[in-house]
Amino acid sequence: MDVAYAAETARQVEETVPIDGKVIIRAAALLGAGICMGAGAIGPGIGEGIVGGSACEGIARQPELQGVLTRTMLIADAIAETTGIYALVVSLLLIFVVS
Repeated sequence: MDVAYAAETARQVEETVPIDGKVIIRAAALLGAGICMGAGAIGPGIGEGIVGGSACEGIARQPELQGVLTRTMLIADAIAETTGIYALVVSLLLIFVVS
């Protein structure tokens, strides 16, 4: 019974969505956007974690430099985040421009 249901569902999908070049390109663009955003968020996440951990260690060792270390950490986090923003821009281009 499950095989018959799957066959009927596949037949209904084929009737409602014709698979042509535009559908394949759209599916590839959406898949690429997801992979781009997923892979593009790993680097900044790791980088910001390392920078934050190192800043906490530095503040723990020399509390009098807290202001300087915090400022430097925030600048480094902003620079590390730019790659994530580039990945977001590419993903948005893939989603909304590629058709």
